[in-house]
Amino acid sequence: MLAVKERIINEIDRLPESYLSEVFDFILFLESKKEKTLMAKASQQLSTASFEKIWDNEEDAVYDKL
Repeated sequence: MLAVKERIINEIDRLPESYLSEVFDFILFLESKKEKTLMAKASQQLSTASFEKIWDNEEDAVYDKL
């Protein structure tokens, strides 16, 4: 059985030239979606240290037990 990448390449080779720009646009969309997800995760990790100062305090300790 062919690997997924090989199957995709085979299908692309069969497409009419007019569809290739749509395929390329979809690839760019997928890359953009992945990049946005990575950026969101990085942002969350960077903000965690700041929020820990707010979340971890004696006054709010009672809420940790809920």
